[in-house]
This record gives sequence, structure tokens and C-alpha cells, in this order.
Amino acid sequence: MIELHIQEFEEFWCGTALRNGKIFATTFAVDKRYVHKSLIKELPHRSDYHIIREGNSLGEEILNVVGNMLRGKDVSFSFQFDMARLSDYSQKVLKLTSLIPTGYVATYGDLAKVAGGSPRSVGRVMATNPFPPIIPCHRVVAADMTLGGYGGGLKIKWRILRKENRNYKKVFKLKANEKSMKLYPICLLRAKDNKLG
Repeated sequence: MIELHIQEFEEFWCGTALRNGKIFATTFAVDKRYVHKSLIKELPHRSDYHIIREGNSLGEEILNVVGNMLRGKDVSFSFQFDMARLSDYSQKVLKLTSLIPTGYVATYGDLAKVAGGSPRSVGRVMATNPFPPIIPCHRVVAADMTLGGYGGGLKIKWRILRKENRNYKKVFKLKANEKSMKLYPICLLRAKDNKLG
């Protein structure tokens, strides 16, 4: 049976679905009902689930990480993800995305160079990421250093990235899959997106 956990953190409601001690999905939104519906949408057809109303150490721990990420805090965790339902390519892209540290972004194209495929195929994986923000699809941007897209809306993406900005100045390369992936400081994002608030 899948457990659903939902909790409020300041301006956001955060939720996670757990199956056999692994994260099946995470989500967040300003509306509690949206979080609940998003989690249900990720579940396999006709799955049994129940909402956990009392404290559960793993569920609480995951939601605390989600809440802290939305506040721009550095987090570390060793959660396991239930990705069996995802394609091999999606798993590869999501695992690469999970390597992008706080304070940095990667482009769809740079992820594609390491994972294979095209920037557009990486974008499709980001658009269907079942683990936001723990797998930080909000840290993936367009090649021209504009925000690109985001299922939660560009204002939310920009708000999270602003909180994660560490004022790093240098681009660096991360080794992954025997290739290098460029990571760019958040401060390099294009000024036109700064109008988002």
C-alpha cells in the first residue's frame, strides 16, 4: 500500500508518496488540494493508498527536506527512489539532474550531451519529473540562460532559484558518465527573468 504524506511549510504545501520505504513521488504547491491531486495522479491505476495523518519518521524526514529546499537551504539525504515505472532514459536524466548542487544550474543541452538525446527530450523528462524539488528540475534552464519552462510556473521557479543563489561566480564542470557537464552559477541567469519577482 502506498502512503501519502502532506504537510504545510510556510508558503507551500508539500507532499510525498511512499511505497515500501522508497519515494514514489514528491510534489509541492500553494494549494493543498493540488498537492493531493498531483500525488494521486502519479499512482499506478487503481492503487490502494492511505493518507498518513500522524507523524511517520521517513515521511516527515522527506517533507522536511522538500520544505528546506523550497527555502533555499542546503540539504543532504540518502533516500531511495522508486523509479521502476520510468524509462531507462528518464531514470538516467533524473539521476544526472540530482547531481546539480544548490547555487548552480545546468542547461537542457548540457544534460543532453551527457545523457544522450536532445535538449527537447531532456525537457520532456523535466516536465514529467515525479520527484520535484528533491530531483531539482528547477535547476535546469535554457541555453541562453533564461529559465526555460517549469510545471509550477516560472515565478515559482525563479523564487526558488533566487533563494538558492549562493553568489558563486565560476562555471565548473561536473564529471558524470565519463563526460563533463557544465554547471553555471545562478547569478548568470538572464536579467529579463529577474522581472518575475
